[in-house]
Amino acid sequence: MQTSIPALFMRGGTSRGPFFNEADLPADTALRDRVLLAVMGSPDRRQIDGLGGAHPLTSKVGIVRRSSVPGVDLDFLFAQLQPEKDTVDTTPNCGNMLAAVVPFALETGMVAPQGDTTTLRVLTLNTDMQCDITVQTPGGRVSYEGEARIDGVPGTSAPIKISFLDTAGSVCSGLLPTGNVRDLIDGVEVTCIDNGMPLVIFRAEDVGRTGYESVAELNADAGLKARIERLRIACGHAMGLGDVTSKNYPKMTLIAPPRAGGSLTTRSFIPHVCHDAIGVLAAVTVGTACVLKGSVAEGIAVVPEGNPKTVSVEHPTGEFSVELETDPADPQNVTRAALLRTARLIMRGEVMVPASVWNREGEQA
Repeated sequence: MQTSIPALFMRGGTSRGPFFNEADLPADTALRDRVLLAVMGSPDRRQIDGLGGAHPLTSKVGIVRRSSVPGVDLDFLFAQLQPEKDTVDTTPNCGNMLAAVVPFALETGMVAPQGDTTTLRVLTLNTDMQCDITVQTPGGRVSYEGEARIDGVPGTSAPIKISFLDTAGSVCSGLLPTGNVRDLIDGVEVTCIDNGMPLVIFRAEDVGRTGYESVAELNADAGLKARIERLRIACGHAMGLGDVTSKNYPKMTLIAPPRAGGSLTTRSFIPHVCHDAIGVLAAVTVGTACVLKGSVAEGIAVVPEGNPKTVSVEHPTGEFSVELETDPADPQNVTRAALLRTARLIMRGEVMVPASVWNREGEQA
């Protein structure tokens, strides 16, 4: 016997995974996590017995419910799993999976469409962050086809606009958790910053690399990865995050001057595997560092004049543009971040988990 759970399998940005209505999962957190591990097939390098795609970017889960918070339409809980680990991390955000939240809610009838476009306010429970998400709903149906293109996803799709309302200090105590825009930690100059994602940014040249290496080269560079992990652990303490050895944050981002007409080049570790692109909230946070005077990006990043500013973050498979608005009275204060993503419903149905993991009749076998 197996237990069936309704689910939609969706791509959000450059990530994908199953989405659930919270009411269809166990109420007990520990049991829920065991169910999610079974759903994804973790721990196993290939995740052969589940829906996981054998990579952190495809080992993600979205959980959605109607919100009881005044002014908020939907609550979203993001869960990061790992192919070879038995962990379910609901601490960080995922801006890519966030792009699929409103389409999921519309597809499942959790909310009603508003017209040719639908804008809903979403609360990310992981970090208590709110954003407004606009999707195309002509004729009262979610449209997935359009002309919007994002690097890391083939073809074009309907645009999904995400406007973040309160990203500073998503996990840490504030935008600059060490109290400084630049620190010297473990012999490396870094900017420790959290504008939606705890991030440690440092110049590639400071660890003996160019910043233009391929993802495969960086993932095979055992010496660099060990050096970055040592730095990450030291920065975790400096950022007030404690021992981050077993945590998925802070992410680590190498930067270098732009090569393709953007603002700067990045190579992002999440946190132990080099990202083929860059995460949504990591891009927001890197972009924020570019507009902060005195950060490690100063002298490297090419930032346009005016306010708001569009910062183009180059990554291994293209670029990611973020629109940032700062307070005219305090240019160090970023007041708004907006970006474009796409999403697609890939499959709807029921995912099966062994009754030995969860027997809905008795809640636990």
